[in-house]
Amino acid sequence: MHPEPRDPHPAPVAQVAVVVIGYNDRAHVGEAVRSALAQGPAVAEVIAVDDCSTDGSDALLTGLAAGEPRLRVVRRSVNSGGCGSPRNTGIDAATAPYVMFLDSDDVLPPGAVDALLAAATDARAQVASGLCVRRELPSGREQPWQAPLYTAHCVLARPSQHPRLVHDTLCVNKLYRTDFLRDHGIRFPEGRFLYEDFVFTARVLAASPRMALVPDRVYVWQVRRSAGRLSLSLDRGGIENWTARVQACALAYDILLGAGQKELARAARAKFLDHDVRMYARELGLRDAPYRRAWWEHTRAYLARYDAAGRELDPDAPGRLLARVVLASPEPRDLPRLRELAARPARLLPPYARTPEGDPVWSADLPEVCLGPLLTRPVAALPLAVDAELHPRARASVLRLRLHELYGKVAEAGPPEVDVAWHARDDERGRGRTTVALTPSGPDSWSAEVPVDLAGLGSGTWDLHLILRFPDGTRRETTAHAVAGAGLLRRRAVPSALHGVLLAQPYATHSGALALRVATGLQGVLTVVRGRLRRLLR
Repeated sequence: MHPEPRDPHPAPVAQVAVVVIGYNDRAHVGEAVRSALAQGPAVAEVIAVDDCSTDGSDALLTGLAAGEPRLRVVRRSVNSGGCGSPRNTGIDAATAPYVMFLDSDDVLPPGAVDALLAAATDARAQVASGLCVRRELPSGREQPWQAPLYTAHCVLARPSQHPRLVHDTLCVNKLYRTDFLRDHGIRFPEGRFLYEDFVFTARVLAASPRMALVPDRVYVWQVRRSAGRLSLSLDRGGIENWTARVQACALAYDILLGAGQKELARAARAKFLDHDVRMYARELGLRDAPYRRAWWEHTRAYLARYDAAGRELDPDAPGRLLARVVLASPEPRDLPRLRELAARPARLLPPYARTPEGDPVWSADLPEVCLGPLLTRPVAALPLAVDAELHPRARASVLRLRLHELYGKVAEAGPPEVDVAWHARDDERGRGRTTVALTPSGPDSWSAEVPVDLAGLGSGTWDLHLILRFPDGTRRETTAHAVAGAGLLRRRAVPSALHGVLLAQPYATHSGALALRVATGLQGVLTVVRGRLRRLLR
């Protein structure tokens, strides 16, 4: 007798538990559960943990479970107020060798579990991690999360081999060995603890697991900003959100340092300055005076705990420079300038002050914040600032650009050119690409004028992208500071041979960059007008 031939592609063994958590999210939890079940035979069980919902979510889940033996519903008797407790309930209930997490308003893309499970088993890794994408709804625009970590398959004997892992604080784009979590006592903070995944991820990294990274899309984080209730992490309007984030970042640092993971702990502190502080600083102009004072005081108190070495490493990186300004001033100050510095890429607007001895400093009244290290930076790494004015006109709209000198570094690099393009917000397609020379317009700036074809852009929201080019081949990608005043940031109706009429509104984004909204044709104009009236009548 001849042996049966082996299947070269055997069906995956059911090895994964997907823990789906939800609270009062009946509208979306079914889609999340179905996306987990649709992963196929590798999923042994889907554990839907209902955090004591009152909207009928538990009845919906129970109905789904009646027709699906892999689905188990666990209803908590008391609402926890957060995400950590229901995930811990799911860990306790899991019987499969591997576990992963899914929030009720998100989905797993097809093949996610197979990709993570194959990577974990092939590499004998306790943790496998893949690419998460943020999907803005209803537009559907997708933005990869921490994409540089997931450009290729990679196996790490320990996380300290790649300290940038601390930037990926999500727990949901990862597959974990269940016994690894249990053996090391790795759990989420209980109760209403915002940013619980920061702490959980730090505990995972502190245990030094073998890790596999894959470039596959394994999680779709669905962001519904128009929803009546934002997710806990996206609702940044109150100071409690910032104090909770600082608490989570501080605890993550302490966990890593306490486990002897000094490289990861240092990277976590750098991430706090260069990501968390910058993100909230960009939004300070949107907040009221009490919030700004509370944010400044709380941030200043926490930064004072950093040792000097932790603050001075790469001292003129934007986040660290911003932190030095906060530490040097007891009161909020220079918020528009800090907003631009917190942008990505960073823009350092004038004034470019010097001490009587000629040393570059933040400002004449804050000379203790020295900018001397800027003088040794290559021009491609400088926070160069470009001002932009858009003048919509009936015949020929024009964009005026002005590049500021930065302590002689631009002149030293040589006369620049600039590539100009408008990128659509929804799909990032580029239009209106052109290259122009920047010519001297005084002792401290270079200028250019660029025609803008508003009709050719068409309806939508457009971001201005610039690439500064220097004679030696150096490139510096940046955005432009939106100049306000004299009606520059005002909606205008412009006659158009193509559309009849269009509305053009230049505006400043949260980070101060120039962007543009365009509505074309009579229908587009009426839609804008009706929206404006609705807002006025509220």
